[in-house]
Amino acid sequence: MSTLPITKTPKCYVGGAFIRSESGRVYPVHDQSGAFFANIPQCSRKDLRNAVEAAAKAGPGWAKRTAYNRGQILYRLAEMMQPRSAELIDALMLHGTTKANAAREVSTTIDRLIHYAGWTDKYEPLLGSVNPVASPHFNFTVTEPMGIIGILAPEDSPLLALVSLLAPAITSGNSVVALASSSKPYPAILLGEMLATSDLPGGVVNLLTGQRGEIIPTLATHAHLRAISGVADAAERTTLQKGASDSLKRLHLRKAEAAIDWFADDAQGLEEIRKLVECKTTWHPIGA
Repeated sequence: MSTLPITKTPKCYVGGAFIRSESGRVYPVHDQSGAFFANIPQCSRKDLRNAVEAAAKAGPGWAKRTAYNRGQILYRLAEMMQPRSAELIDALMLHGTTKANAAREVSTTIDRLIHYAGWTDKYEPLLGSVNPVASPHFNFTVTEPMGIIGILAPEDSPLLALVSLLAPAITSGNSVVALASSSKPYPAILLGEMLATSDLPGGVVNLLTGQRGEIIPTLATHAHLRAISGVADAAERTTLQKGASDSLKRLHLRKAEAAIDWFADDAQGLEEIRKLVECKTTWHPIGA
């Protein structure tokens, strides 16, 4: 007996749940042959605000986790991705990537998660310090997570770039609201499915899909976002800089016009974590 094919209904991952856009809007994604594949949620400004609320609820609990526990959870996410590598490769090939390049991107993405899993209990001794002062005080500096970080993924390397941007943010205890690649969103949809079955608490990472022109102005002006990290073109950078100035957001934006090698060693590491933490200095009196 023949059966009808079941077309997948992709949903965004927000607050530990799978959602459609509150507006009900979608946009189609086609495979390499031009055939229809699926309708992707076109998230609205309201969806962004809802995602920020979810991140705000999950953030304090995530920040209080021990560094060792955060490392375990990131490593577990890499474990979840490994057996689904073939599915991720197919998702990248859907958007026109060759099988060899897709396999390399998936492998590097898994390695990147393991890389940051190893950093969770190591960045603090390197970024913090004990400071010599000319007074009877014990003076030391420690790092703290900033809070909610907005992530703007580029159009290219839609899986590796997205993970490379969000992993250093959550390594230090931040929560994330990320906008996936608009033209190549399906790998982010699959990433959300893996996040849902990992040990990462719901709301720590929230993944939205949609049109950048609609989301970026609200991302720039939302007062509860403490920083924005990602890739933006000249017009988007201007919008982000103007919007972020009111709430004094920290911006770490790579230029979309420049070629970015997400496979390179300098696309990961301590400096990426440093960008998304705050340093707090304490003075403690010594003696009488």
